[in-house]
Amino acid sequence: MSGAHKARVLLVDDEERFRITTSRLLGVRGFQVGPAASGPEALEELERNPYDVVVLDVRMPGMSGIQALAEIKRRQPGVQVLILTGQASVDIAVEIMRLGGSDYLLKPCSMDELVNKIEAALERGETRTRA
Repeated sequence: MSGAHKARVLLVDDEERFRITTSRLLGVRGFQVGPAASGPEALEELERNPYDVVVLDVRMPGMSGIQALAEIKRRQPGVQVLILTGQASVDIAVEIMRLGGSDYLLKPCSMDELVNKIEAALERGETRTRA
């Protein structure tokens, strides 16, 4: 990724404290972060602004992260989506990959782990763009 372009990350989680804290920490790491509290809010934000990566919590009221992932990939197949989940299961991992998710992280995760996954997703996105 070129240094002239700050990667834009949409952080989607219904827990306000997590959104605020993680947004600030990602900002310090050089990312431009947009927060959203729900799947529908994320979809609206993606219509208004371009994002390179979406970090999406799997458990949210109303539209789940899995449902939001499916809709995001339907509308914008090129955007990279990372899923945050509190429980690891083969079924969830398979469903995330089947729907086009880039990867998933177990919550809670370290900031280094999240940044590494975001950077890997950005590289995958650039590789697809060049191919």
